[in-house]
Amino acid sequence: MAASKPLAVRLLEQKRVAHEVFAFDDTIRSAQEVARVTGMPAEQVLKTLVVEQDPPKGKPYLVMMPSPLEIDLKVLAASLDVKKLRMATHRDAERHTGLQVGGISALALIGRGFDVLIEETATLFDEVLVSAGQRGYDVKLGLEDLVALTSARVVRAS
Repeated sequence: MAASKPLAVRLLEQKRVAHEVFAFDDTIRSAQEVARVTGMPAEQVLKTLVVEQDPPKGKPYLVMMPSPLEIDLKVLAASLDVKKLRMATHRDAERHTGLQVGGISALALIGRGFDVLIEETATLFDEVLVSAGQRGYDVKLGLEDLVALTSARVVRAS
C-alpha cells in the first residue's frame, strides 16, 4: 500500500468498520473500468458525482450512484425539491472537495458540510465499492455502514 493511506481507509480503520481495500492503476477514472479491474459487478461500484444548484447556492451535493446509471438532473431536482441542478465542472468539483476527479469520496469528506445522497437503486445491494478519496484506491464496505457514516439520504437520481 502507498506510504500514506487514503482518507477513507484511515476513517474506516479508526471506526473499526469492516472493509476491503482495492488498489489499481491511478490513471483509471471511470467507475465502469474500476468494476472491470476489481471484479465487482458494475451495479455495485458507486461513482460519486458533484452536483450544484443552478445558479450555485451553498455547498454542492455529493451523489453516489451505481456506475452504469446516468444522472437525471430533473429527477434529482424533483427529489430534492429544488428548482434546477447542474453538474459541477471537473475544476469546480476539485475546488469544492479538495479531491481529484476519479478520487472524490463522500467517506473522505465526512464532517465537511456536504449533503450526501445515494441513488435508490444502490440500496438493492448489501456491499458496494466506493472511492477511498484518492485515485487508484476504492473500498468495499457494507451499504448500511456507508449510509450511516456519510448520513446519506436515499433519493431518485436516474
